[in-house]
Amino acid sequence: MLKGKRIILGISGSIAAYKSAELSRLLVKAGAEVQIVMTKDAAAFITPLTLSTLSKRPVFIDFVKNDMGEWVNHVDLGLWADLLLVAPATATTLSRMATANADNLLTAVFLSARCQVAVAPAMDLDMWLNPANQRNVKQLETDGVKIIEPIAGELASGLSGKGRMAEPEDIVKFVQKTLSPEKTAFTGKTVLLTVGPTREALDPVRYISNHSTGKMGFAIANELKRRGANVILVVGPVSESMPSQGFQVVEVVSAKDMSQAVHQHADAADIIILTAAVADYRPAEFSPVKIKKSEDKIEIKLEKTEDIAKTLGAKKRENQVLVGFALETNNELQHAYQKLLNKNLDFIVLNSLNDNQAGFAHETNKITIIDKENNKHALPLLSKADVASELLDYLAEKVYEAHV
Repeated sequence: MLKGKRIILGISGSIAAYKSAELSRLLVKAGAEVQIVMTKDAAAFITPLTLSTLSKRPVFIDFVKNDMGEWVNHVDLGLWADLLLVAPATATTLSRMATANADNLLTAVFLSARCQVAVAPAMDLDMWLNPANQRNVKQLETDGVKIIEPIAGELASGLSGKGRMAEPEDIVKFVQKTLSPEKTAFTGKTVLLTVGPTREALDPVRYISNHSTGKMGFAIANELKRRGANVILVVGPVSESMPSQGFQVVEVVSAKDMSQAVHQHADAADIIILTAAVADYRPAEFSPVKIKKSEDKIEIKLEKTEDIAKTLGAKKRENQVLVGFALETNNELQHAYQKLLNKNLDFIVLNSLNDNQAGFAHETNKITIIDKENNKHALPLLSKADVASELLDYLAEKVYEAHV
């Protein structure tokens, strides 16, 4: 199933490196071309000779191959691969990847890679659960890196718990699924997704905005990519790190910018999902110089911004799916359903600021999905990644398949 696939197998300094020999053998047996890149610490656990023999290619450790100054081109390696797989991935390597620290060949290849990246962590259970390590893992997930979860069992420290690198056979299955994914309702479909807030300038210094971070939108983007969609991201000025691989990204600032970008790409989209918190109003006048503090009060006249969802709904073509989001504080279900009807949406996703740990900035969310018949599908409080998965399941089953 991996015939012709090019895989860089990155190995970092963990006792689990002994499993990388079997992993390399299985990948080659499955038909893959395997190029191994090791850290210097990894060579203390398993020899490059063993890995070179199994992979049938020279093993790279340093930026320079030999005393003649021959260079190992990390950029070429990053472009060559269909998958960069780091197994085992230590806490140190995860930290380097999450913070763009290219002080060794492996992390330099990672930063140059345009392909899918996956990591199989291996470390002691307390190291795995440490908040600093978990922040790095979450950052990599946000950046589009796939995490092959460690498994529970006896650890090298003598303790028992979660931290063992996944078994080579299971990693190979993961690789096969990643490089030869099963078709889904989203495979090959183009999805236009808006994310984050907008900023409406009052003067060169000040602006009107909201608390949207982009967390929910990016979770949906990553899940769409996992399901084989071509994703166009129109992104406002978010506080979250933007996914770096596998997306067409258009960065905008104002509601006007977002409207122009959305309408530019709308005709090409099979599905449009509007998670962005677009400002409803902007200052009617922009001051080209900073407004000085002089009076106790100042009046700012506001004017409506374009209703992006409504304009898209008015021109929505047959078989195009349009999904909106609504954030409400009172009469939530009634207001959300009215928005769905007014804007000609296929369904709307309701967030309520009255739900604890849901809405802006949280790692979790709690939503209710409403369709044109006012049917409601409420989800419990879940991680935003799980909310994205449930939402796309619903879209595939209830809405998308009804349009094809």
